[in-house]
Amino acid sequence: MFGLENSRNEKKAARLKQALSDCRAVVIGAGAGLSTSAGFTYSGERFRRYFFDFIEKYRIPDMYSGGFYPFPSPEEYWAWWSRSIYINRYMNPPKPVYETLLSLVREKDYFVLTTNVDHCFQKAGFDKTRLFYTQGDYGLLQSATPKVQKTYDNETIIRAMVLAQGFSIGTGGELLPPEGVTPKMEVPTELLPVCPDDGQPMIPNLRTDDSFVEDAGWRAAYERYAEFLDRHKAGRVLYWELGVGGNTPGIIKFPFWSMTAQNKSAVYACVNLGEAAAPEEIASRSICIDGDIAAVLEKIRGR
Repeated sequence: MFGLENSRNEKKAARLKQALSDCRAVVIGAGAGLSTSAGFTYSGERFRRYFFDFIEKYRIPDMYSGGFYPFPSPEEYWAWWSRSIYINRYMNPPKPVYETLLSLVREKDYFVLTTNVDHCFQKAGFDKTRLFYTQGDYGLLQSATPKVQKTYDNETIIRAMVLAQGFSIGTGGELLPPEGVTPKMEVPTELLPVCPDDGQPMIPNLRTDDSFVEDAGWRAAYERYAEFLDRHKAGRVLYWELGVGGNTPGIIKFPFWSMTAQNKSAVYACVNLGEAAAPEEIASRSICIDGDIAAVLEKIRGR
């Protein structure tokens, strides 16, 4: 379903399609709502399928909250995190929302700024040199004591951890819970990741505090993003916000509003279910659609 106030959203989608056609550059700002629309939900049936044992033992309400739970041992911490990382990084989302978005911007000069850490843009085929994952990546680990400003790929160790808990991996990469038995809620101690450079325990490379490692890849992506914005600070630019909530407005939302205000030829677009608005100063050059992102993208694509 396209969303509430259908005829009104139809007109807004048509305006957004025209703005996309007319612009010479697109800056995409993507938040959690984009992955939610693609089926990467952090609660409900998907959460219960993979974490029913943690729900029963600790009453954890959703995957996001579980990421901050003070588990009593590193073995249990990594049992939780290996499941969460695997299903949100190494499985594909159920719906091709990212692929649809790419089909709309592929021929444009685009850049993506995202707070998402699930790698969905690259899995869908976006050019990785046009992506800035400012909050980290589920596929990377770092030292818990970040004297070493490096990150490390984690796919091999994450796979070993989920298999050690009794899960299996399907031919399409889907994580399959064990049948008839409860998964183990700990990983073997010998699988606990240790930083090869400083010998310290490792943690996911996610921005939760000031220990977050901004490695060489992160810094290079930041420079490319800054250069793109400088190159397109004037002219017909579309600042396109998708699924960005109010948790970290200073990363995407506020800068997009500010850049739109400064460039009188720019258009700001916001697509978000339940939270789509723009300040009065740029209202005449804003397109705010309260609706499901997947449905809006399909409407713009003309299907």
